[in-house]
Order: sequence, then C-alpha cells, then structure tokens
Amino acid sequence: MALLYSTAANLPVRRPLPLPSPICLVPQRLIFPYPKRNPSLYTTREELCAFPFLLTSQICPSPGTRGLAAFSLCEQDSLALDLDSLVVKECESDDELLAAVRLRVRTFYDEFDQSSGSEDQRRYMEEREFEALKNRIDGKRIGFKRVSCINVTLPLLPLLDHAEELCSTCKFSENGEVRVVVATLDINQCLKMADELTGKRPEAPGAGLLRAYLSNVCVAVELQRNGLGYAIVAKSKVVAHSWGINDLYVHVAVDNEAAKRLYSKSGFIYENEEPTWQARFLGRPRRYLLWADLSRVPSKV
Repeated sequence: MALLYSTAANLPVRRPLPLPSPICLVPQRLIFPYPKRNPSLYTTREELCAFPFLLTSQICPSPGTRGLAAFSLCEQDSLALDLDSLVVKECESDDELLAAVRLRVRTFYDEFDQSSGSEDQRRYMEEREFEALKNRIDGKRIGFKRVSCINVTLPLLPLLDHAEELCSTCKFSENGEVRVVVATLDINQCLKMADELTGKRPEAPGAGLLRAYLSNVCVAVELQRNGLGYAIVAKSKVVAHSWGINDLYVHVAVDNEAAKRLYSKSGFIYENEEPTWQARFLGRPRRYLLWADLSRVPSKV
C-alpha cells in the first residue's frame, strides 16, 4: 500500500532525533502552545461537501449512525463516512498530538510486530517523535518560524472489528468525546527541511521564510482511498495561506505513484528532483520537489 507522505515516506535509514532524556507522556503534565481555536480554520459540513472527492460513492453520510459514529470498519466491503462527524483542523491538545504521532509511527514504521521488544521500540519511537514535533511547534528548533500539526479526526465507535488496533492506538479525548486521528500532516514555515531539496520560490532576496513545506503526510491504512489525503492537504493550504504563505512545497519519492496523484490533484507541480548520488548517500529512494501556488487559495476551503 503506497503511503501518502513526504519527508518520512520512505525511511530505510532511520536517524534518531535528538532526545536529551526520556520524557513523561502524561498529557496533563505537558505545557504546549497550541493555536487558539479559530473558527475560520475549521472544515464544516458545507465546506466538505464542496470537495470533489466527497461526491463519490465511496464517501457518503450514514443515516443510521449520523450524530453517533463517523465510520464503520466492521463492513470491509462498504466503508461509509458520516460528514457530520468528520473534522479537519489544527491540533489543539497534547492528547491529540500524541495520537497523531502514534498514527505516524504506526504508518511509517510498519516493521513493528509482536516480537520480543517491539512494543518497547514503538514506545521509544513515539516518545522521540513527540518530543521532536513538540520542539518544532514550540519554536525551539532553529530555522523554523512556525509549525502546525493538522489532523483529520472521527468519533470512536462503541464496537469495532477491523479497526480495533487503530482506534485503541490513535484515540484521544476532546470536550468529553473520544475521537480517533485517521490522517495527519505538518506544515513547516522554514527556509528548508533537513536533507531535502530547497524550494526556489519566492525569489525575492531574504524571502525564504515566506515559503512552507508539508511533511509527515499520512492516512490510516484502513481509510486510504477515501479522499482523506485530499481533504487534509486542502486544509493545509488554507492554513498556510492564512500565515501569509504563497509558496507551498512537498517532497515525494519518485516511485510513490499514489502520493504523486494526490499532490497533482491538489495543485502541486514539478519543480526539481534529487540527484541520484544524494539519494544513494542518504540510503533512500530519489525524491521530487513539488510546488503549489497559494496566491489564489480562498480563505476557506
């Protein structure tokens, strides 16, 4: 199954992120500067209905579960999404951020199994990824002006079959309701991403921080090919534009056809590509650098 993400998409070589010491993952003990609730950056039902992918037969309201559940994974042949319960927005809590990190580890590092020590490895990976993302959003990483995590979330069903592991791993509590992160990405307002090609736009001298990059784009494997990737990329464009960004970039492996189709559908075009020698040196598939013009992006999707 092709993964829809950028910087973490193909990671045969894993470089530990700097983590001075193990952190405590008790949510109430973490102090995190999340953005204030901004209604203009939320995706409403009416806005979701404007997405072309939501008009297909794959995604439709579920009258029998409206107001109670967003999706049913107990029926593998018929996956229904309730648009009333689908939420695409910036992360607002530590609990939600940890759920997003767990989805990324679950997606990008699929070699974890039930073998001895695998749970400890997964937990350590979640801790260091959480700390790294926390530092970027907190402004502690040099070179990053602003970073935001965007998630697609759905309510937790009382009874689940095929998605039990997803829901137990990626759930969080918000306003007394238990929800599940099913898609996630980061927007990074910065000059460049580590070990990645640098965008050429905007071209004005000293304007490098007026560009942004998408990273860690992923959708839960149980819900891929349902348009959630398109929805979260569309929301990221709106958020980046609200920051004053007109040039948005994403890196994608040259052999990741599903991701390339997604970004092409989302308005990204080719700008540059990684040299073969650099990809070999880094031990990963070669990447394209794609660019999207946000100058005409509406204030709402």
